Amino acid sequence: MLSFIQTGGFFMWPLLACSILTLAIILERFWTLRKNSVAPKGLLSDVMMRLRDDKMTLDYIRGMQSKTGLASIFAAGLVSSKHGRGAMKESVQEAASHVIHELERFMNTLGTIAAISPLLGLLGTVVGMIKVFAVLMENGAGNTALLAGGISEALLTTAAGLGVAIPALIFHRFFSRRIDELVVTMEQQSTKLVDAIHGDREKAGVAQ
Repeated sequence: MLSFIQTGGFFMWPLLACSILTLAIILERFWTLRKNSVAPKGLLSDVMMRLRDDKMTLDYIRGMQSKTGLASIFAAGLVSSKHGRGAMKESVQEAASHVIHELERFMNTLGTIAAISPLLGLLGTVVGMIKVFAVLMENGAGNTALLAGGISEALLTTAAGLGVAIPALIFHRFFSRRIDELVVTMEQQSTKLVDAIHGDREKAGVAQ
């Protein structure tokens, strides 16, 4: 590996840093964007059951506040639900904006790596070809070792740049799609909670 990097020249080092950062982000995003962690399937039914049975306690809400994702959104809505539908929706939207911001963490970095890695590889290619032409100007075409070194540097940086950029781009698209799905799920679940709480209260008010 070290000889491969040394053969590729200076630009292999920033590409190596990009590859390590890409791998770290991919592993972190896989862990963070788990659906069971962000939007647990049975959370809404559990909350609704507690509300129906009058078992919604302050400790339970505080427990949800300490979590991330849909649980924190529900907690924000439940705390402000007594102030009316408008206040509850506003609290839910504010909490959701914070959750979405956390879900999108490192996505810009991953997209930037996907964009700059081929450019770094191309820059390495240009530098390598400049060395090749410099050797041709000084020694002619007879010094094949120096010519091969410059050509190898040019080809290796191009391959390395693409090797980093392609996975970064694939996973950027993959995680963006997963985030969109999680946001839609959380929006639907939050809307159901708001409608359930204030729909019941509105019906009770009409009945009276």
